[in-house]
Amino acid sequence: MEVLQLLIYGVVLGGIIALGAIGVSLTFGILGFANFSHGDLMSAGAYVALIFFTTLAWPLWIALPIAVMATAALAVVIDRSLYRWFRSRQPVILLISSFGVALMLRALVQIFWGPDTITYQTGIQMPYRFAGLRIRPDQVTILVCTVLLVLAVHLFLQKTKMGKAMRAMADNPGLARLSGIDTERVVLWTWVLGGSLAGAAGVFLGLDTRLHPEMGWHLLLPIFAAAILGGIGKPYGAIAGGLVIGIVQETSTLFLAPAYKPAIAFAILVVMLLVRPTGLFAGRSTV
Repeated sequence: MEVLQLLIYGVVLGGIIALGAIGVSLTFGILGFANFSHGDLMSAGAYVALIFFTTLAWPLWIALPIAVMATAALAVVIDRSLYRWFRSRQPVILLISSFGVALMLRALVQIFWGPDTITYQTGIQMPYRFAGLRIRPDQVTILVCTVLLVLAVHLFLQKTKMGKAMRAMADNPGLARLSGIDTERVVLWTWVLGGSLAGAAGVFLGLDTRLHPEMGWHLLLPIFAAAILGGIGKPYGAIAGGLVIGIVQETSTLFLAPAYKPAIAFAILVVMLLVRPTGLFAGRSTV
């Protein structure tokens, strides 16, 4: 029974990681660099939702879309004001720039909201119980919203012209340019989609745990582990990778202290890089 309970927690965490990993995979697949600021974009989205959900007491179904749109807009602004000027440079320049952006976003969160831990809601939530298992209402919300968002991403990538262009850019950027795809528009939509998913993942992480300025940074390693496990540059692989990482991290607490969960993600990352650098879904590799 304890294993099943941990599996539920693992699926919830895995869904949050998967949303973040999709954005990382898209950014790497289309722009060719690892975005170290992605975790702090998640934190920014979580704190934007705090304004509307907690301070203004608006319902979550209003606060969540506002946070998602605000995070997407922030991602686009960062790209237009900084990243676009370095796209012709070596990928390591963009990587270092993203690390600087992460530090700035974290500092802004601390300036406006302080360094302390905050919760969206006070009090104790009574969990739903079935067959001896427990799940909180917030976790049900996270699961339902995650499924809907993943379905929306799938439909966007498979059914829309822009989604097909993004997949073409991720598979073969050079050929996509030669075929007449508007690469700048694809880049714009990449940041919109990645930022939106980062904002949603940040809100869900805040619902599942608590808010603090380094919440997204602490989840960055599992996110990259999930993206690499599924095949970097492969959004669908990122979904599978996120679920695997989440479930393995939670079930590892049967044998290890919870403090070792990030180490589990790191171990999976190292093993994957050594055994199959291209990932389970044969994503692009820089090795």
